[in-house]
Amino acid sequence: MQEVIFVINESAEGGFEAEALGLSIFTEAETWTELKENIREAVSCHFDDNVKRIVRMHLLCSTHKCNTYL
Repeated sequence: MQEVIFVINESAEGGFEAEALGLSIFTEAETWTELKENIREAVSCHFDDNVKRIVRMHLLCSTHKCNTYL
């Protein structure tokens, strides 16, 4: 099973930005819950083969707020 890894950063404008490593998949959202939904949709749209994939999300941040998202 193929694994897709997303690096997630807090956006300067608020919310989150996500980028898949090694793939041209990008998305953003205002909330963590919305981001997870957007990532699922972006992966589904990128691959047109109906194969299930493992998706991992890695949040990178330098603020004390990081623990509130987990």
